[in-house]
Amino acid sequence: MAAGGRGSGRPAKKKGPSKGTGGQRRRSLEGRGATPPAEMRHWYKDKARAERVAREERGGSRRAAPTRSRRPEDAPEYIGGRNPVLEALQAGVPANALYVAQRIDNDDRVRDSIKIAAERGIALLEVTRDKLDRLTEGAVHQGITLQIPAYDYAHPSELVDLAHDAGEPPLIVALDSVTDPRNLGAIARSATAFGAHGLLIPSRRSAGVTGGAWKTSAGTLATLRVARAANLTAALRDYRDAGLFVVGLDGAGEADIGEAQLLTEPLVVVVGSEGKGLSRLVREQCDVVTRIPMHASAESLNAGVAAGVALYEVARHRRR
Repeated sequence: MAAGGRGSGRPAKKKGPSKGTGGQRRRSLEGRGATPPAEMRHWYKDKARAERVAREERGGSRRAAPTRSRRPEDAPEYIGGRNPVLEALQAGVPANALYVAQRIDNDDRVRDSIKIAAERGIALLEVTRDKLDRLTEGAVHQGITLQIPAYDYAHPSELVDLAHDAGEPPLIVALDSVTDPRNLGAIARSATAFGAHGLLIPSRRSAGVTGGAWKTSAGTLATLRVARAANLTAALRDYRDAGLFVVGLDGAGEADIGEAQLLTEPLVVVVGSEGKGLSRLVREQCDVVTRIPMHASAESLNAGVAAGVALYEVARHRRR
C-alpha cells in the first residue's frame, strides 16, 4: 500500500514549487517600480508628432516657434510682400513659383504679379496663409510670395571680365563681415545706381543673396553679379596683382573718401561692418583706408548707407 495516500491514516505531504520555476512567486511580489515619465515611453514621440501636425492643420496661434536650422546652399529662397514680388518679377528675377494666399484681397500689384508670372511660365499656386508663414519664416508677405532658385555665384575674376567687356575701368564692391542681408541688398542697389560691375562677398561670416537681400535690392540683384570667395583676403590680393587698387572704407580711415586720389583708377571698394569696421587682414590689403566725414554727434553709418555715399564719390570723380 502506498504510504501517505488517502485513507492511509497519515496526512498527505504539501506539494511545493516544482523544479525550475525560478522564483516566479517571489518576483510577482516585487512590483514594477515607479511609472516612467512620458518622454521615456515608446509611444510618446509618435503622439507628440501627431498633436503638432493637428495643431498646424487647425492653424492654432499658440504653436511654438520653429527652430531655424542651417539652410542648404542649394535650397530655394522666398521673397514676400506685394511691392517686392512685383518689382522682382518686373526686373526679370529668375523664379520657380508664385504663391498666392486663398481669398486674397486683390489689388493692382497682385493682378500684375499674376499676369507677369503667367506670361513667364512661372507656376501659380494657391495656398493657405499658414503655408506662406512657413515659407517666409514668419516674415511679412501680404498674402503673396515668390520662390526663387538658389543664387548662382560668380567667380571673383568674372567681375573684372565684365568691366573689360564694357570697356570701363573696373569698379567692384567687396563686403567684409557684413552679415545683414538687407545691407547686402541696399549695397547692391547703390552699386547698380553708380555703375559698379559687381559685388564680392566671402563665403563665411557674411550675408548671402537670400530672400531678404532680393527684397531690399528692389530687383537690382537680377542685373548685378555677385561673386563669392573662399578667402576674401586672397581675393583682394589677386585683384591687386591684376592691377586694381583697393580702397577700404572705415570710420578710423586715414583720409576722407572725397580726397582719395585713386577713385578714377581700376578700383575695389571694401565696406566693413558697422560695428567692427575692416578686419586686420583685409585692412593690410588696402592701398588706402578712407572715412566718410560726418558730424560729431553721429558715430557711424550702417554699411548700406556708407557704401552708397562712397560709391557716389567714386562716380562723381569719374564723371570729371
